[in-house]
Amino acid sequence: MSAAPPRRDLLAARHAGVLLHPTSLPGHPGGGDLGHEAYRFVEFLAAAGFGVWQTLPLGPTHADGSPYACLSVHAGDPALVSLDWLADHGLLDEAGRGLPKAPALAAAWSRFRDGAAAGLAPAFADFRAREAAWLDDFALFLALHRHHGGRPWFRWPAPLRRREPAALAAFAAEHADAVEQVRFEQFVFFTQWRELRAYARDHGVGLFGDLPLFVAHDSAEVWAHPEYFRLDARGQPAVVAGVPPDYFSATGQRWGNPLYDWERMAADGFRWWHERLATQLELFDLVRLDHFRGLEACWEIDAAEKTAVNGRWVKTPGRELLRSLAAAFDPLPLVAEDLGIITPEVEALRDEFALPGMRVLQFAFDGDAANPYLPHNHVPRSVVYTGTHDNDTTLGWYAALGDARRERVLDYLGRPGEPMPWPLIRAALASVAVLAVVPMQDLLELGSAARMNTPGTTRGNWRWRFGWDQVPPDLAPRLARLNAIYGRAS
Repeated sequence: MSAAPPRRDLLAARHAGVLLHPTSLPGHPGGGDLGHEAYRFVEFLAAAGFGVWQTLPLGPTHADGSPYACLSVHAGDPALVSLDWLADHGLLDEAGRGLPKAPALAAAWSRFRDGAAAGLAPAFADFRAREAAWLDDFALFLALHRHHGGRPWFRWPAPLRRREPAALAAFAAEHADAVEQVRFEQFVFFTQWRELRAYARDHGVGLFGDLPLFVAHDSAEVWAHPEYFRLDARGQPAVVAGVPPDYFSATGQRWGNPLYDWERMAADGFRWWHERLATQLELFDLVRLDHFRGLEACWEIDAAEKTAVNGRWVKTPGRELLRSLAAAFDPLPLVAEDLGIITPEVEALRDEFALPGMRVLQFAFDGDAANPYLPHNHVPRSVVYTGTHDNDTTLGWYAALGDARRERVLDYLGRPGEPMPWPLIRAALASVAVLAVVPMQDLLELGSAARMNTPGTTRGNWRWRFGWDQVPPDLAPRLARLNAIYGRAS
């Protein structure tokens, strides 16, 4: 990729945004992508007065589809590549448009390799050279992953698992075409994203991404750089990441991600983190740092434990990391996901670097008037949500409340005449928080069936999609009026 375009400061003035992952867009039967429907969504945002589109992480997923445990922290998900774009550039015929994504990408690569869309060849060569630091490892990793039927790298033959040079060279030579196809897929993804980002920018819409603190064990980065992770000689973690019991789960969440060797990362000035954030800023104007509290201390769980109950808090050098990143990326374009068990130390770390935190309105009606999620306790440098991808939709949440809690919500909101979820949407837009974000499901007044993710489960997540037939003709002007009333219109 060429130098990143100038970032928009999405926190410099009041804005509103919509949370929608590209997979939830209408379009190709296999899932939403970066094609025509993404451009139509940008137009909807602009017409509705929204200046921000927030997505989940964009990396290639495992079979469960979770964007929070990707095969790479740098790569884009080939499943998001638009087949229409490939056809428009002469890389697919009409029959190819109707293929499932994987064979369609293979067909497009075959055409490109054989000389189609020759005008893209110089840009592809430039991309390969510029991104070699991560792209070469990822291309080899994904080709190996596919060759081994999706088995994780720590179950590959020992010479490949240990990255013995002779074994890697032999595989790369024998499967050169498969490795190069991976590079091509990434070139197409990043090219399509940059075009979409430029279109959004022209329509006054900035892009807001998401960066998980931890990475998947089965990922190119852990395979290529095991020295940065606490692994044994077989590539297995002795301890894994998670969170203790909380609002979402009585036994906590055992994520299973390997923990970092922070001392090793600090030894080279956190270079791995600098490179990771630089890639994200090629894609986004602003990035949410998921599980920010893990930069103050992380919940360390022995790998043999089946749940997260018996973990322990272990201090991490987050201050040193953030100082290093702030020196390179000024101003530091991060939002701290500070939900869950937050201590004064975590708050001090967030505030030292002037990072906005999050305020989720669905959490506001537990406890008393001091609840920090209640709008009267919000602060300007924060991002307010009706709910996040981990919450039920607002309509589903409200329907599940007991009578007493529902009465409290209505009392606080002034006994509104509008039905849910609109009173909560108004509360978010009216907040003093500099940025208000509403999931698309709430704008469409959808119930629990449209929930994106249920933490602690692996079934039925990440599948929700909307259709344009669900969008009322008057929705964009209604939202534009609300954004104007609350000083958020873009």
